[in-house]
Amino acid sequence: MKKKVKMADEFMHLRQTCFECNMQLPAAGLVKYTFGNVSVVNREKNIFAIKPSGVPYEKLKSEDIVIVNFDNQVIDGALSPSSDTKTHAVLYKTWEHIGGIVHSHSTYAVAWAQAQKDIPILGTTHADHLPFNIPCAEIMSDAMVQGDYEYETGNQILKCLKKLGYSYLEVEMILVASHGPFTWGKTADKAVYNSVILEELAKMAYLTLQINPDTPNLKETLIKKHFERKHGKNAYYGQK
Repeated sequence: MKKKVKMADEFMHLRQTCFECNMQLPAAGLVKYTFGNVSVVNREKNIFAIKPSGVPYEKLKSEDIVIVNFDNQVIDGALSPSSDTKTHAVLYKTWEHIGGIVHSHSTYAVAWAQAQKDIPILGTTHADHLPFNIPCAEIMSDAMVQGDYEYETGNQILKCLKKLGYSYLEVEMILVASHGPFTWGKTADKAVYNSVILEELAKMAYLTLQINPDTPNLKETLIKKHFERKHGKNAYYGQK
């Protein structure tokens, strides 16, 4: 019994952080019912906290959050972890500089994923956050789907970025074809922020193409200006 209390105390901060980040998703309108999940990593121990599978957000409590290791083994927690846990584990094992991952089923991002289309960079709001189209990873093969599906979802994300030559530190959001969006960041809060931004960019792009289906991608000079004024070595956006 004493050991159990000690373990609970050991993971309390990680659980609470994960719980608070998860609760940002319904507050931002990114999830309904049990859709979606956020995980938060502890690099010193090679473990992460993640939302339990199938628990509605209105009933979720911090003590429900499950602690797992990078091999998908439950370390602490009474509930089963998210069905997407293996996807998170693949990304944490491969990308050493991310602190959190978000998967949602937000409406506009999912629509682009179901259409199996990259989200084009049409305006400066998009360029403020990344200087590329938001990529959509290819739909998985039958063998991948029928095999270790969630593990292969992680591999499909890695494969997509590698094929495009993008760094996970530069591109922190992706769509998985016919499935939905994944985002990540140096912290879990940044991963949640990226999830909110991805949904907004998906919505803006959709509406823009309804108004003018022939809208071209943003010109390169504007892409470079807007991205670099926020993220370049001589960035001047915001307060110092």
